[in-house]
Amino acid sequence: MKRAFDVVISGLALVILAPFLAVLALAVKLGSAGPCLYRGSRVGWHGKNFSIIKLRTMVSNADRMAGGSCTASDDQRITRIGRSLRRYKLDEIPQLFNVLRGDMSLVGPRPEVQEFVDLFTQDEREILTVRPGITDWATLWNADEESLLAGKTDPEQSYLKEIRPGKLRLQLKYVHERSFSQDLSILLQTSRIVVSRLLGGRRGPMSNLRKSTRHPQ
Repeated sequence: MKRAFDVVISGLALVILAPFLAVLALAVKLGSAGPCLYRGSRVGWHGKNFSIIKLRTMVSNADRMAGGSCTASDDQRITRIGRSLRRYKLDEIPQLFNVLRGDMSLVGPRPEVQEFVDLFTQDEREILTVRPGITDWATLWNADEESLLAGKTDPEQSYLKEIRPGKLRLQLKYVHERSFSQDLSILLQTSRIVVSRLLGGRRGPMSNLRKSTRHPQ
């Protein structure tokens, strides 16, 4: 049922959003030299690597510049249009293609790069038993991760110490308690965050979720 839901919703969303996505892709292309899409390697279901698809938000040679895989909102590699795309989560729209082809689900733990998956404990590797997703409880709890990393001298270490532990606990919570009704709830709350930001809200309606899950068990 989950897979059928993913296929139907992602397919419909891509059809509806196609004109909007084309405009965004053109804006990325005109804003800086390089392709409009970014493809990065992530670890997915059962530990298999796949290429995640996003609208490009950094300069095309970002991987050869100083800076790790954890990106703060003040990272100098982010393009002007890229900052807006990241703020409103619009760079994530192409991941619907990943959902359609089965690399990802609409709801599930966010996929990580190999270097962070290599740090998983045996218990944490249970996260890899479900398809990674576009959104989950951890995404809602920490919807402003890049802002929290802004100003840090070492964003990657700050991520590992301050964000990753809570993120992993919530991802495991999702794996253990997942259900179709929970997926619908997460999708609804994620939609509310995105709409709130597009309408000019500085904080999404999930600020209460952040408070209630600050130290998830």
